[in-house]
Amino acid sequence: MGAFLERPMTSKHNEHGEGNGLRYGVGSMQGWRCEMEDAYHAKTGLGESLEDWNYFAVFDGHAGDNVAKHCAANLLQRIITTTEFGNNDITKGIHTGFLQLDESMRDLPELATGVDKSGTTAVCAFISRQHLYVANCGDSRAVLCQNGQPIFSTQDHKPILPGEKERIMNAGGSVVVQRVNGSLAVSRALGDFTYKNVKDLGQCEQLVSPEPEIFCRDREPADEFLVLACDGVWDVMSNEELCQFVHNRLQLSDSLVDVANQVIDTCLHKGSRDNMCIIIIAFPGAPTVSEEAQKREEALEAHLRARIEEILETMEPVEYGALLKELANEDIPDLPPGGGLHAKSSYVSKVFQELHPKLAETCEVGKY
Repeated sequence: MGAFLERPMTSKHNEHGEGNGLRYGVGSMQGWRCEMEDAYHAKTGLGESLEDWNYFAVFDGHAGDNVAKHCAANLLQRIITTTEFGNNDITKGIHTGFLQLDESMRDLPELATGVDKSGTTAVCAFISRQHLYVANCGDSRAVLCQNGQPIFSTQDHKPILPGEKERIMNAGGSVVVQRVNGSLAVSRALGDFTYKNVKDLGQCEQLVSPEPEIFCRDREPADEFLVLACDGVWDVMSNEELCQFVHNRLQLSDSLVDVANQVIDTCLHKGSRDNMCIIIIAFPGAPTVSEEAQKREEALEAHLRARIEEILETMEPVEYGALLKELANEDIPDLPPGGGLHAKSSYVSKVFQELHPKLAETCEVGKY
């Protein structure tokens, strides 16, 4: 379940790129966790006959980062070199690649000895000019957005799902406090070999299965963006909220890294205590910067500044936390959909520090 820091690590790791008519931005942050166990891989153009294919993946590690990092480095190659993928049976190629990679990791020295007991969720997307393939193993999630609304999402693999619970119990396990044997919060994962040692049962029949759930759909002109993210994001934002938020922010900035970072910061202020990693992949139909949206945002910030000044004038003693509570009770127009006041926390903090620079430290997350 992991230990927590006294205050969150809020520095970001970012990456961005474009190719084949797609743009992507990555944002990741350690947050409150003592270690950063998330990993990712993003690549446009997979070389040779796959140059018009693109691959994106997020891995949410647990009990260490070894398996997550290994999968981030090796899953793509493992999949595209399968016989099935080479024969254009993409779904079977993805399925085989997941299972082969999982089995091969048993031979990694630190995993073979049992010293390292780590595992990872995995959610990945292969995007060609015509098709979108999404594979999910665990509770990281992919969501596809059109017109600011989710039109497709993967299902989190949780132990309480009837099919998952049946497999766990058939393998001699139990589901206690919604966890496998009272410990692991996901029912499918790569690695986690302490849960995969029941003799006479197949690879996908164990307490924890490495089998991905795979979806294929045709790309459509109305597709705006695809989001891949770990549960540190989904714990505090619903599919609908995230789609609305990203759709809105893309009308203010064409930087996907900036939008990804805003998502992470908003989730932190909403109360996420986990590592966070998100990839936003923008299709040609994604929203573009709008002058009208920018004017609305300027008006919102002007309103917030005026209210902050008014509230602080009469507040004694001046406290940042009390300011936030006061603002939260107000009906503020045009707050970012899906993010609300949490999405403007950085701006509120900035204005507060301008007005009371000696109290700047009190604005840090965890101090109010």
